[in-house]
Amino acid sequence: MTEYLLSLVPLYGLWMIGITTFLSCLAMPVPASFLMLTAGGFAAGGDLILWQTGTVALAGAVAGDQVGFGIGRRGGTALISRLFGTPKRKKLIADAENMLAKMGGVSIFLTRWLFSPLGPYMNIASGALHMKWPTFFASGVMGEVIWVTVYVGLGFLFADSISDLATMMGNASGFIAGLAVTIGLGVWIVKRSKKNQEQI
Repeated sequence: MTEYLLSLVPLYGLWMIGITTFLSCLAMPVPASFLMLTAGGFAAGGDLILWQTGTVALAGAVAGDQVGFGIGRRGGTALISRLFGTPKRKKLIADAENMLAKMGGVSIFLTRWLFSPLGPYMNIASGALHMKWPTFFASGVMGEVIWVTVYVGLGFLFADSISDLATMMGNASGFIAGLAVTIGLGVWIVKRSKKNQEQI
């Protein structure tokens, strides 16, 4: 499927990029990050215009976030139960809800680019749990700007090494996410131990 989507980029260009980022924010299995890297490479070769590529990718992502939020707001927790009935998806939505409860708007920001697999589930959970829309919108846009800038920008700068770059980015994002979780867990343990000592 990835090769088929990439073959459509020279033909449909910006439409393809916007639709792909939109669908990725609704938990559809499309290779949005890889497509943005490739689009950046096409921009470096003159087949696409860089600022238009970034703008369309960002618009698609932000629109997808808003639709996900609206679905969650309209359907509530009952909809979440129906949509995410499989064990894997139940875990993802539970992780999204826990992160949202602990971190609020920061969690929206981080799940646009650092913990991106949680992003679509965070959109729906935010709506279902009645997060304030201005907070969701502002945090989401800031995060999506980072996501789009990093992937389209790197594709533009390293157009001759897209496949290697995609592999490297996948490994790096996994490492960074793991490191962030480890640091967060460490901070939580330290705070918890201090609180327990104060109670003794």
